[in-house]
Amino acid sequence: MTTGARGTTAAAAITTASADWRALGTSVRLVTTDPRLLDTCNLLLARHLAEVDAACSRFRPDSELAALDSADGRPVRVSPLLADALAVALRAAAATDGAVDPTVGSAMNAIGYDRDFRLVQGHDGRPVRLTVRPAPGWRRIRLDRATGTVTVPAGVRLDLGATAKAWAADRAAAMLAEAAGCGVLVSLGGDTAVAGAPPLGGWRVRVQDATGHPDEAPAEGPYTTVGVRSGGIATSGTTARRWRRGTHALHHIVDPRTGLPAVSPWRTVSVAAANCADANAASTAALVKGTGAERWLARLGLPARLVAHDGTVVTTPGWPAPTARPAFEDEAVQAEGGPGGAAPGFGKGWGRGEGPPQAPHHSTPQAYRTTPEAAA
Repeated sequence: MTTGARGTTAAAAITTASADWRALGTSVRLVTTDPRLLDTCNLLLARHLAEVDAACSRFRPDSELAALDSADGRPVRVSPLLADALAVALRAAAATDGAVDPTVGSAMNAIGYDRDFRLVQGHDGRPVRLTVRPAPGWRRIRLDRATGTVTVPAGVRLDLGATAKAWAADRAAAMLAEAAGCGVLVSLGGDTAVAGAPPLGGWRVRVQDATGHPDEAPAEGPYTTVGVRSGGIATSGTTARRWRRGTHALHHIVDPRTGLPAVSPWRTVSVAAANCADANAASTAALVKGTGAERWLARLGLPARLVAHDGTVVTTPGWPAPTARPAFEDEAVQAEGGPGGAAPGFGKGWGRGEGPPQAPHHSTPQAYRTTPEAAA
C-alpha cells in the first residue's frame, strides 16, 4: 500500500493525509483529516477489506460466498459479516424493484466476467454465446438473521458486486471515524463514503467520465466537483469496465431481466445518498432502468447527475451546480460506482439532516473522485 502526499487545504486550514493502494480488485483511497492517524487507520482498513474479501468474493474459491454454490439448496450458517452484506444486497433489490439483483452470478460468468477484471481484460477474447436468460430473482434467497443462515436454491450463484464495495466503504468510514475521532473518507473504486467531521466546505469529490488518479485532472472528458459533508456518493457506468468476446463488446452492468449487459441511454449515473450503498444501488439501477430513470431518482429524492451517450447531462433536484470553470469542461461526467434491514431505505438520500451535496465554497488543490471503475 502506498501513502500519498500530505497537503494543507488553505481555505479549510485543515491538513489531510491520504493513502492509495488496491484491494477487492479495485483502487482504494483513504483520507483522514488528522495526518498522524493515517497509518493506523490504513492498517485497520486493510484488515477490514481482507475480511470483506474472504466473506464476499465471487472469485475466491475459499470465500464464504463461493461455499454457497455447493450447498445444493440447504441452509448454510454464515458469518455476521456475510449476513450483513447479503442483507444490504436484498434491501437494494427490494428498493430498486429488482433492477439490482444479487442472483446474477451465473449471468456474469456467462458473459466472461468470471475472474478479477484485470484478468478478464487480458483474456484471449474467445467468443461467448449471448442468451437471454433472466436472473433467478432475489426473492428466492432466504436470509434468516435469527439463526444466521442463508438458503440459496441449487444452481443459483450470487454476485454482490453491485453493493458490497459501497457497503464496505460505509462500514470502514464509520469504523475509522469512531476509532480515530477525525474526519475520514474511504473510496473503493470510486464508491465514496465519508464519516466524522468533514473539512470546511465538505469533502471535495470530483465526478468524471474517465478513470484516473484523483489528484490529477482528467486527460479527457468533462467533470465536476462537489462538496460532500456526510453519507456517500457513487457513479455507475458502462464505459469503464468493458471487454470484448468475439464480436461482442460487453460491460459489467447486467440487466437481471435478460441476464445480459444493460442497454441504457445513459453512459454514467452519479448519485448522492444517505450512505454509499444506497448511492451505488441507485446509480446502478438507474442504468438498468434506462429511459425515465431521472424521474425515478427524483421521486426518491436522490440528487443525481445522468450523462447520456452524446454527453447531454440531466440532473435531479438537489444536485449542485459545478464549480465555475471553462464552459467546454462543464457538461459531462463519468461512472462507477447500509446496514442490513428488510425495509428499502431510499428517499431524501443526502442523509443525516445535512442537506444535499453542495458546490465547493472555495478552491483547494485536492479532490477525490467517483468514477465508474467498480460498480457491478
